[in-house]
Amino acid sequence: MIECKNISYSYQDFQLNEIKVLENISFKIEKNEKVLLLGINGSGKSTLLKLLNGLIYAKGGEYLFEGDLVNKSYLKKNSKTFRKSVSLQMQDPSAMLFNPTVYDEIAFGLKHFGFDNIEDRVHHYAKTFSIESILNSATTALSGGQKQKVLLASLLCIEPEVLLLDEPTAHLDPPTTGWLVEFLESLDITAIVSTHNISLGRELAQRAIVIGPNHEIVFDGAIETLLEDMPTLIKAQLVHQHKHAHDKVEHKHYHLHSWN
Repeated sequence: MIECKNISYSYQDFQLNEIKVLENISFKIEKNEKVLLLGINGSGKSTLLKLLNGLIYAKGGEYLFEGDLVNKSYLKKNSKTFRKSVSLQMQDPSAMLFNPTVYDEIAFGLKHFGFDNIEDRVHHYAKTFSIESILNSATTALSGGQKQKVLLASLLCIEPEVLLLDEPTAHLDPPTTGWLVEFLESLDITAIVSTHNISLGRELAQRAIVIGPNHEIVFDGAIETLLEDMPTLIKAQLVHQHKHAHDKVEHKHYHLHSWN
């Protein structure tokens, strides 16, 4: 369904220096597969998700969606179909909520893509995400967790084929995070989930793609295999060291990053 072939991306800073963000990224993701995207801050995870959403274009390599090369020409001809098929949730939900009320936010995509029974659909997804009581609330007045729920409802209500999630649990409390894990597992949808929380990642997907500090893929395989591969975890900087003192003897252990 999704294929990246030697994708590279870079940009110029204010001093015209070329800043590398992605380098020779290649992978395939099948329909209804759920994949965890891991890497430290600055490794290129968010950039890759934006590229898969057609918001930016690769400087090198190819991105194919359902066999079609995604570029400016493709999106000019297929923008509406592609936008309905591939939905992106960015790290900061406030950046994506622009309608006056929660109801309007969920209804926006439904109207844009020509769905019927809009009111019924809005109430269905509001109930699914337990946000019925705030449908008339201003989106600017919501808590971080509420904004995240509203954003996810507005994305899922248009029934996308691919869901790209950038730190989806960052603003959620533990009970809501648990609910989201179960909800995503129940969906027949292709999902790519970026997170720092490897422990949580084990519940979100079976496969992990890890982008290293050098902006290249350093691992692509089963999450359980990754968790047992300490050299790769160290290379990707997904573990850290703490000093410990046991019986007055100080030493260090590697630990997984298990927070958002």
